[in-house]
Amino acid sequence: MADWDIKKLRILRTLHELGTVTATAEALHMTPSAVSQQLSGLARQLGVTLLEAHGRRVRLTDAAHLVLRHAEAVFAQLERADAELLGYLQGEAGEVRVGAFSTAIPALVVPAVEELRRTHPGLAVAVREAEAEAAYELLAEGSVDLALSLAAHAPTPRDPKFSRVSLLADPLDVALPAGHPLAAEPGLRLADLAGEPWIFGSSGPWSQITTTACESAGFVPEQAHAAADWSAIWAMVAAGMGVALVPRMAMAGGIGALGREQGGVGVALRVLHADQPRRHVVAAARRGSEGAPGLSRVLAALQQAAADAPGDGSRH
Repeated sequence: MADWDIKKLRILRTLHELGTVTATAEALHMTPSAVSQQLSGLARQLGVTLLEAHGRRVRLTDAAHLVLRHAEAVFAQLERADAELLGYLQGEAGEVRVGAFSTAIPALVVPAVEELRRTHPGLAVAVREAEAEAAYELLAEGSVDLALSLAAHAPTPRDPKFSRVSLLADPLDVALPAGHPLAAEPGLRLADLAGEPWIFGSSGPWSQITTTACESAGFVPEQAHAAADWSAIWAMVAAGMGVALVPRMAMAGGIGALGREQGGVGVALRVLHADQPRRHVVAAARRGSEGAPGLSRVLAALQQAAADAPGDGSRH
């Protein structure tokens, strides 16, 4: 029977994910030579060739991919074992680390934490802000236990490393200067704003979400100003510098109160009933860990916060 070394299997999985021995060594705080030695040892233990030269790099053999397919099931089972042991040892106590993007923190995470303080005071929640895509990197490396992200930037539901739960479909409303000719237009549609100057981030998730929503409405938005901070975007709209899509979760975080009267112009926030764009918010855990009592309680509290979120908050 082959000798399946868990530590060495983790190194092989990291190499598969990152692509190079150097990147693997950096991620695991090892030297490249140590990575190579560990993988050579694993190959000897299993009696197969795991790596082959490919130019100046190496690539995984078919045998290595077979090994990893079975290793993922082993890692998931170990996560389940850890979850059960945690429940036995800690019960109601312990800490759950949550990575979440900025607008999800006041809209979902804070209400969930407040509820847990009332119902499970011995359970601590440590929150770490992270961009939607980066939250999964933190989850994969073990820096957080639960990641809140956007479905567009999450691994697919078939990814063997993660379990995903859909939380809500966050509606996107449009913010216009209060004196804009279309601010009071009945039945306003996103396509009506095709000729307007737009304000959104120059890169990242929000840039993609804005451009995708506008393209679905039949036009490419002309970016007049670039900003990623919601209070900055709100202030520029209030000053009459352009229009912007605003997620309802960001409004729950209080940006309207911060900027509604900035610039002496004010903002008209309109719901696009006819063609309401949405962004889908998901939570994810490492597969097998979702049964841990503390993590499952935090996830349940987040689901309740999502159900109570402003707007239609329809889950999808």
